[in-house]
Amino acid sequence: MDVIEVEGGHHIEGRVLVEGAKNSALKLMAATIMAPGVTTLTNVPNIADVHVMGKVLKELGATIEVLDEHTLAIDTSSVDRWETPYSLVSQMRASTAVMGPLISRFGKAIVAMPGGCNIGARKIDMHLLGLEALGVSFRIDHGDINASTPQGLSGNTVMLSFASVGATENLMMASVFAKGTTIIDNAAREPEIVDLATMLNEMGAHIVGAGTPVIEIEGVGELHPVVHRVVGDRIEAGTFIAAGALAGGPVTVDGFDPAHLGIVLRKYEQMGIDIQYGERSVTASRSGDILPVDIQTLPFPGFPTDMQAQTMCLLALAKGSCMITENVFENRFMFASELQRMGAKITIEGHHAIVRGVPAFSGAEVQASDLRAGAALVMAGLVADGTTVVSNIRHIDRGYERFVEKLQALGAAAVRTTVPDEDVFTD
Repeated sequence: MDVIEVEGGHHIEGRVLVEGAKNSALKLMAATIMAPGVTTLTNVPNIADVHVMGKVLKELGATIEVLDEHTLAIDTSSVDRWETPYSLVSQMRASTAVMGPLISRFGKAIVAMPGGCNIGARKIDMHLLGLEALGVSFRIDHGDINASTPQGLSGNTVMLSFASVGATENLMMASVFAKGTTIIDNAAREPEIVDLATMLNEMGAHIVGAGTPVIEIEGVGELHPVVHRVVGDRIEAGTFIAAGALAGGPVTVDGFDPAHLGIVLRKYEQMGIDIQYGERSVTASRSGDILPVDIQTLPFPGFPTDMQAQTMCLLALAKGSCMITENVFENRFMFASELQRMGAKITIEGHHAIVRGVPAFSGAEVQASDLRAGAALVMAGLVADGTTVVSNIRHIDRGYERFVEKLQALGAAAVRTTVPDEDVFTD
């Protein structure tokens, strides 16, 4: 298996360029199904999840040409299937994003129940309830979601019980071809939602209100292919900002909109971190103690759950105690037990984590429980005494491109190595 070894105590500073947003690129790739022809996506991150989504599209009949490391030309002219296999969907929950486009194009879809990081139930009830309001009928059979539209798709008002990103995206894509007007109330407001709506509008859709709690979609007859650039990845940016803050920096992170990390950056400033803003960059540095600040995760524009682990890593070294409340995914605190192996003092009480700051981390062997936890454990290793070995790093590969190389460019003593598996039956 591959592991990342980090030797702590090396000064971290410099510049790093983030890639396109994972959580946007995957949905944009799915949306190409709705516009037969060649859609070109630029600034696509070269990560494992994108490769899985590419396989999903090819399974449906699409062809993909890699124009360069971050540019894909996706031809969906020949898409003639509407079933996604469990072998692919089980690797990544975002593959369910093809459901809305398939229903739009074919009036039917068969999608395996989703997989992905082990951070919560991730129920898709809201997807199904919302799509039912548009005229979709569902049957769950042998682990597959079978969708059909016996009377076609008709616009309706859908009130989401929670501002779910996935449900908002699927509803938005399904309603583009629905007759009449669809209104999504309590819609997710994330920047990735805005990016998807922008591309759909470029294709010929009529969507207004993306980025607000109410999105209105006027049905159209068809969409056409476009060239679209994926928005910068705010979570990758936040990870490197947190690393710079933890190790002292200064670290400048380029290639994203600082407004997309608004509350994170404000909380970091309250923690005693110096944040300098550029038009498409942020520079983070720290010369004094980390100050304790309470955090609670919420849908955008609240504090993102995808930045919770990296922030817990910072607060575990704070001068005092604080509380982190996880309101989005119930299993996200699995990361805490691994950070405790490095000397952190964290008490979990339901969806609250009480974090009591310690003077330093000590290097240890730890395991990534999910994508963001893996990045945060490597981050902790940057300032730990001794060497930290992070295993199960396939999670990191799902969302970070050249993660180790980018850290090395900042001065980190980090390497990726392969540890041979020992077979108990072999002499």
